[in-house]
Amino acid sequence: MRFLPVGDSMTIGRAGDFTWRYRLWQHLESFPGLRYEIVGPRSTLYDAETGAPGSTAYADPAFPSAARRHLAGWGEGWLHMAPVIADAVRRGRADVLLVSLGLIDLGFYTDSEQTAANARAFIANARAANAHVRMVLLPVIPNIRAASDAPFAAECARFNELLAKAVADLDEPSSPLLLATHPAGYDIHTDTYDGTHPGPSGEHRLAGAFADAMHQAWELGGPYAAVPSTSPSQPARRPRPQPLPV
Repeated sequence: MRFLPVGDSMTIGRAGDFTWRYRLWQHLESFPGLRYEIVGPRSTLYDAETGAPGSTAYADPAFPSAARRHLAGWGEGWLHMAPVIADAVRRGRADVLLVSLGLIDLGFYTDSEQTAANARAFIANARAANAHVRMVLLPVIPNIRAASDAPFAAECARFNELLAKAVADLDEPSSPLLLATHPAGYDIHTDTYDGTHPGPSGEHRLAGAFADAMHQAWELGGPYAAVPSTSPSQPARRPRPQPLPV
């Protein structure tokens, strides 16, 4: 089974992060009988100093290079991934897409209706490359902006409704679509370092959302381990202004 993580800045991560991708890899590794591979055309982190995705400075240097692969980008959303997903699926022979997209679209590029249309195009393009591909789609998690920007919060809520409708409309036995639940207990004040991007506990909660969805729906692996309240290996960062998309 080949997993392809797809996402924006919350998925690619920044230099010094573990990332939720690392947490999910640890989870998958805890099941010795599970034969899997992580695929994708990219493997690096976003480097805030250069403004480019060129860093290899993962918090755990022992994170295997093959397990670092992904299709994620700082400032990229459904708008950007829909045109490139077919090639990524085809080249990586991906079986399962783990998708966390939408916040950057709604924040900078498209409204909820347009974003939902791009999500549907993404699904169609992925299936064009693999008619039996499975997808786990994570709803948008409203960030700190939504706390003070009511119209933006409404767009996030509306998109999540449209994403759920797309999953219901497009789900097929031969190519299942699975809508993950909002990560249990996720709090942008404690699970992120700037109101948007996940810190250690947030990484665990995002990985857990994907892992639990696959276990509950497809009996893949097992339940995600409890999220630790602290992570001594990665101290909390001071909040920084969220960079504009690149």
